Amino acid sequence: MAENLLSEALQSFVQHLRVERRLADRTLAMYTEALLRLQAFAQASDINLPAAQPHHLRGWVAQLRSRGLAPRSIAIALAAWRGLYRWWGRQGVVKANPVDGLRPPKAAKPLPKALSVDQAVALAADRSDEQGNPALAARDHAITELLYSSGLRIGELLGLDGVASGAAKGWVDAADATAHVLGKGSKRRSVPVGSAALAALQAWLVQRPLLAHVDEPALFVSQRGTRLTPNQLRNRLQAQAQRSGLPTRVHPHMLRHSFASHVLQSSGDLRAVQELLGHASISTTQVYTKLDFQHLAKVYDATHPRARRKP
Repeated sequence: MAENLLSEALQSFVQHLRVERRLADRTLAMYTEALLRLQAFAQASDINLPAAQPHHLRGWVAQLRSRGLAPRSIAIALAAWRGLYRWWGRQGVVKANPVDGLRPPKAAKPLPKALSVDQAVALAADRSDEQGNPALAARDHAITELLYSSGLRIGELLGLDGVASGAAKGWVDAADATAHVLGKGSKRRSVPVGSAALAALQAWLVQRPLLAHVDEPALFVSQRGTRLTPNQLRNRLQAQAQRSGLPTRVHPHMLRHSFASHVLQSSGDLRAVQELLGHASISTTQVYTKLDFQHLAKVYDATHPRARRKP
């Protein structure tokens, strides 16, 4: 048992966590592993743990990073170490906590997943329905085209009404090829709608009376005739992706990422993409520059004769 490898003082702390703090077994195991690392660092440095100073702890954190430990694992280690010295402080063993002020490295934010242009086109081209219902097929096709055409959030798309009104959260002006939506923070914005999306919307509007209740204002409705819900949309889009042969799990926000990435690849205009997406800060939009670089790297690897060198 890993806990038996700890010194008596550290074992007492783990027992405190188990009995008084009632930490879960998984958390105890992670804390024990972190304390084993702390003990090993102290022994290698010939330092008595209660006498360790902040610069010692900083050096040990640096060693964790150099060994490739993930930021989350380092954060767990620091939490365990901080808790140990806090406990010792209450017992009068130490006067100050040397871990206070130490922060784990920031975890890298994962890049949003985006479809390739060919994948997005294949998904938008699907006009079928498992039930053979032309109204549902027309609705799903219009939704996919609009998500990819205008980069809408799922809430913005489902908030669209069939016609503009004083109470409408959003609507599509076909004559102006513009979608007017209510985004985050109740901020309105207008985005262009492509010709393919407009044609798909027109085809859906012909079919919509077959599903929608007479007094239902929503542009996109379910088979029950009421406004489509987010879960219903996610399930329909995933089924559509499977029919299109896409190798990845597709969700509505992925089409927004794809829209942003493809517009940026074509235009290079980050400010324009920021406005189209309705981001309050340009820093939020800058993640798509990394996606753009990934695209360039793939093109380079696939086409440059010196890109892939055999060992």
